Amino acid sequence: MVYLTGAGPGDAGLLTVKAREILETADVVIYDRLANEKILNYAVNAEKIYVGKAAGRHTLTQTEINNLLVEKGRAEKIVVRLKGGDPFVFGRGGEEALALRENGVDFEIIPGVTSAIAVPACAGIPVTHRGVATSFAVVTGHEKTADSTIRWDKISTAADTLIFLMGVENLPRITAKLIENGRAETTPAAVIRSGTRFDQQVLVSTLKNIAAEVAEKNITPPAIFIVGDVVNLREQIQWFETKPLFGRKILVTRARAQASKLTKQLENLGASVTEFPTIEIVNPTDSFKALDAAIKILHSFDWLIFTSANGVDKFFERLKTFRLDARALANAKVAAIGSATAEKLSTHGIFADLVPTEFRAEGLLDALKNSVAGKKILLARAETARDILPVELEKSGAEVTVAAAYKTVPAAENNLDGDFDMVTFTSSSTVENFVAAAGREILSKVKTAAIGPVTAQTLEKFGVEADVIAQEFTIAGLVDAIKNFWSDTDVQ
Repeated sequence: MVYLTGAGPGDAGLLTVKAREILETADVVIYDRLANEKILNYAVNAEKIYVGKAAGRHTLTQTEINNLLVEKGRAEKIVVRLKGGDPFVFGRGGEEALALRENGVDFEIIPGVTSAIAVPACAGIPVTHRGVATSFAVVTGHEKTADSTIRWDKISTAADTLIFLMGVENLPRITAKLIENGRAETTPAAVIRSGTRFDQQVLVSTLKNIAAEVAEKNITPPAIFIVGDVVNLREQIQWFETKPLFGRKILVTRARAQASKLTKQLENLGASVTEFPTIEIVNPTDSFKALDAAIKILHSFDWLIFTSANGVDKFFERLKTFRLDARALANAKVAAIGSATAEKLSTHGIFADLVPTEFRAEGLLDALKNSVAGKKILLARAETARDILPVELEKSGAEVTVAAAYKTVPAAENNLDGDFDMVTFTSSSTVENFVAAAGREILSKVKTAAIGPVTAQTLEKFGVEADVIAQEFTIAGLVDAIKNFWSDTDVQ
């Protein structure tokens, strides 16, 4: 089965749910130049074949693409043909569907969000608006002069809003034809490059002047051209470029399984985020020997202390191996190092008895040291961690059992491509492993953000002073600190 699938206008978040679901099951993905490559991450086990086209540079001809679809479709594989925007809006999806039908290959169409509407929307330009535009037309801007089938005498004034896709290179001819056929040269017009993406660029002018201004500013494809009075609404409606992190490129170094929360929050603020996981969460060296021993005598502990969400998850995974659940903690009080750890505990049915106001080991010590004399404490944490917590608790008279719930190891090799405005670090191990993988030099060229003072101190070991240190040592606190940093920078 071949699925002719729309990838949307550029922002990976605008992929449809159905498209994502079929990508997750795909055996083969055949994708275009305008399909956001982040979308390919959903096709974990698929063979990926690039067949992109640019002006004068075609990886494969359309006939060759049709033949490839037939070949892969006949192999009884799940084949996803991933096309930018919608496959039936100047995507040649109809030609591919006909080729499949002629060769007896089953297919299905999965529509996509078309750039014709989504890109203007992200530029603050509605294609219709009461009292301004009651109609719109979508026109190819890619036709050659000799064989054009566009009815310029009809289309130029037939619709209130005209949207030309793939028209930047032909802009002088398009604007001339519109004016020649009755469209007023003072009509508002806009060119939108890389619409819906972090580097979106919008140029607003008039029909008469816009071609010259596009050439002057060297605006290149991919871009769309929109003509009509609705363009004037951008001044009031524009929203995308006003996001606090719009245009910023940020590298996230958190563990692969955990990066999505930080990534999503930064992307929601307009940043372009690249994930470069530097650590992986794996089982401890002793294969849970110490933790399992502690679980067997769990009823004897007065306090259980968790210093990370990872520790919480791993602890409860081990409980399940003993066919135990949250009821096993009934005799103990539970402390969490911070709000994120406490939130993770709540997902397992436990509400922390203690969460310090300062989310680090020193904060826990201040909250506990006067009430733990003679108490038995289980500290479930990473295999490698600072010793300040168990050492100081024992000085306060507690009997502390330290059990490794997990350990962090360097992530599998990553390729670091591109330049960035900022790199984020959420633990000391992310700093150390990033430097090991990418070198220290890159940190002298970008801004750095640390989730707290301990992580910042690790950066200092490599001669780097963190530009951003979160005041609240959580992902939300880190995001707020990054947002405030760039807001202050932009003002200056």
